[in-house]
Order: sequence, then structure tokens, then C-alpha cells
Amino acid sequence: MILWLLLLGFITYIILRQRVAHLTHTPVWVLWLAVMAPAFLWMAWFFIHGDRSPLPKEVALGSFVVSPLIYWMLFFWGRRDMHSELEQDPGGDSDPESPRMKAVSRGFAPVNPQELRALNDGEEQELRDCFDWTVYALHQIDYRPQAVICRGQLRSPPESAYQKICAKIEDKFGDRFLIIFQEDFKGQPFFLLVPNPQQTLSQDELNKPLIALSLAGITLFTTTLFGTELVGFSLEEVQSDPSLLLQGLPYAVALMLILGIHESGHYLAAVFYKIKTTLPYFIPFPFLLGTFGAFIKIRSPMPNRKVLFDISIAGPLAGLVVTLPLLWWGLVHSTIVPIPENPGIFQITALDPKTSLILAFLSKLALGSQLTLTSAINLHPVAVAGYIGLIATALNLIPVGQLDGGHIIHAMFGQVKAVRIGQITRIAFLGIAWIHRLWVIWAILLFFMPIVDSPALNDVSELDNRRDLLGLLAIALLLAIVLPAPRLITQWLNII
Repeated sequence: MILWLLLLGFITYIILRQRVAHLTHTPVWVLWLAVMAPAFLWMAWFFIHGDRSPLPKEVALGSFVVSPLIYWMLFFWGRRDMHSELEQDPGGDSDPESPRMKAVSRGFAPVNPQELRALNDGEEQELRDCFDWTVYALHQIDYRPQAVICRGQLRSPPESAYQKICAKIEDKFGDRFLIIFQEDFKGQPFFLLVPNPQQTLSQDELNKPLIALSLAGITLFTTTLFGTELVGFSLEEVQSDPSLLLQGLPYAVALMLILGIHESGHYLAAVFYKIKTTLPYFIPFPFLLGTFGAFIKIRSPMPNRKVLFDISIAGPLAGLVVTLPLLWWGLVHSTIVPIPENPGIFQITALDPKTSLILAFLSKLALGSQLTLTSAINLHPVAVAGYIGLIATALNLIPVGQLDGGHIIHAMFGQVKAVRIGQITRIAFLGIAWIHRLWVIWAILLFFMPIVDSPALNDVSELDNRRDLLGLLAIALLLAIVLPAPRLITQWLNII
């Protein structure tokens, strides 16, 4: 458990450093302490009382309420100091590196529209001429730092309107702007023009096969080391007899296959739609599972919600196609053991299959009548890899922010509704974590992940019914993984 808390602390610090540090003057380490307060409280209680007395639920719940309040208080206190700095720097408008202009770009300071207009009067008139009243009746043009907002009334199908308006703007201004078509919080569509970053990297320049292969090789080694621990060999034994590393290969190969195919699903879908992206990169880690997973980096905006949906769902579906057979095979070769009185959070030597609906089905399918009320499963190394793959699939499908599930919900319902669904999901996962402690760390992390996903260029055109159905099935899959098997189901499966 201590290792999981250390991992939580590390990931939380990275998120705060990358996503929050530039928004407030409050030191990152202070914000980190506020975020980690519930974990520190739990650790202190554990060291004082051990397993004899669990942390009272009232205290645990209170810490989860107080910690975010302290965090937001510290965060806004730092924003107030940033405003004070702006008052002392009234003349920095001409310097983009001045505190004032940095704050303007972050939304802290009032702006002078005349100073920040992206278009002169003649260009504004040219822009107005791009909007046909039968397609999109333009009512007003607003200016924001690095953006031009065109508001009006949509009078034709969204996809057709976007294509026609884009063609005219590109004819007048070339590739000067990225043209985004999205809805405001009232559901009214508007056009947003932002400077085109002029990304000139070709797909060949983005692909770094030597780096990808090197990281894959290192990850194969670190996961193999962890695999040898799973079968009972210590690091000293492996050092004295390197041939024992072969015993760790089943776990390593299975896990890397699951993670690699997941990211390859994203990669191939992106290549299909001609979206610039990097190769899949593994993240080696010498402890815990042997890896932090794998990732790709998308380097160009999504053209529409359909492409966003297809690329986002391709990874979890591709990974699941490998995860389920490997997990089933591993369960077939696992052994039945008694359920311990105090099972751990990640108890691979005595896993209770009833903690997950889909795991209960697969376990019954693999083990049959051997699985009873008092049964737990000592997982085969391949089953461990499959179980990790199942958890990774669930984590990716959580409908929050820039997770795969967040992208999927965004594509299905639009950006505004996706934010609301993400807020509900954060709260719901606290309840799920209360049922099963495996999800506690992730339930906490969800509150510190960005909840707003980047818009597609055409963020108004909706999905077809087939994709909507597939998205709902993905959410159903998430629930089948994270929710315990209901008593009615376990009775039907004859495991209770």
C-alpha cells in the first residue's frame, strides 16, 4: 500500500507541476501537501494503530471534503497575488514576456481590445464577407487574446456550414488561422479563429523508431524482472542465475502485448485519418509492475467529433481484444485458494473475483465448479498481466477530461455536456472507491486532472447512431469492470 501511495504522490506532483503551477503563485509543494493530506492522514493512522483499528469512516470522509477546500483556497490565494503583481506592472502590454501579457494569455488580466485585435478594419470586413446569411448569419465579432470569435445563427447543417465557411476564410486568409466550430454553454454554435501554429513536422520527423525500440527493450527487461518476482524468485537469485529471467517472460510479453496493442490501436486510427502522431512509446519502471504503461502523442487537431471518437475508442477496443483471451487463459492456469480475512488492494495471490462483474464471468468460465463462496484465485503471471490490462482499460474509459473515455463522451455529447458528465463521474468514483479500495488512488487523481477536453475543429457536427451505440457499450464495459458482481449474478454463477 505504501508503494501505491508513493506512486500517487509522484503522479499528483507531476500533474500539479504541469497543469497548475503557471496558474497561481502558491508553491506547487504547498498545493501538493493539501492534495495529499488524506493519504498522509491514512499513513499516520496506519503507523500508529496498524491493522488493529481501521481509520474511522467519518474521519476519512471528512479529509476528502476538507482537502479540496484547502487546495482551492490556496490556489485562489495565489491567483490574488498574481493580480497584485499586475497592478504593479501596468506598462507591460508591449512585451509578450511581461507579467501582464503572460497573465492576459491566462485570463487573469483585463485586456484592451484595440491592442489585442488579430484583424484590422479591412481584414474584419473581409472576414464578415465570408459568412453567407443562408449558411451562418453573422451577428458580431469579438476579440480575445490570440483569438477571434464570430457569433451568429446557424441556418444550415453544421457539417455543410463548417466546410463552406472554412473554404471562404481559407481563400481570404490562407492558413493564417485554425478555424474551430463549437458550442458555447448555452448550446449556441460559434466560430473561433486562432493563430495557426504552422506545425511543419512531417510524420517521418515525428516517428522516432530507435527511441521507441529502446524504450520497448528496457520495458521488456523491467517487466521481466517483475515477472520473476511473481513466480517466486528474488533479485539475488536472478543475479546469480540470469536464466531465471525466462520465468518472467510470460508476464512481460503478455503485459507489453496488451499495452502495445492498445496504443497501436490509437496510432493506426490516427494514421488512417492522417492525424500527425508519434509512435507508441513504452514507459519502463524498475518497481511495482515494471512499467507505467505506454503512450502516443497526437500532434495535430482533430478535424471533427467522428475522428475524435474513432481514434479514442480504437485503443481500448484493440487492447480488450487481447486482454480478455489472455486473462481467460491465465485464469485457466491459476489455482484456487481460500479468501483471506483482510485482502489487500492488489491481492494477486488471493484475488476475489466478485470484485468485478466481468472478472466474475471470466473466472467462472475458466474455473467452473471449482469457484465457490470461499474461493479466491492465485493468479498465474499471464492472468496478472490480463488483470492489469483490464484495470488499464477501465482507467482509460473513465469519462473525464483527456482520458479515452473523456474523448468518447466529448465526441458523443459535445464539450459542454462532457464537462458535466466528468464532474458527475468524479463524485461517482468516490462511491466506487468506497466499495473497492483498488480505485481509491484513481478516485483522488480524477479531481486533479483537467476536466475540459480540447475541441475538435468542427465540434458541432454530431455522431451517427452506430457510434453513439458503441460509445454507450464502452461506458457499460467500464461499469462491468469497476462495479462488483451483484448478488443475483453471483447466485446465478453459483459462486456465493
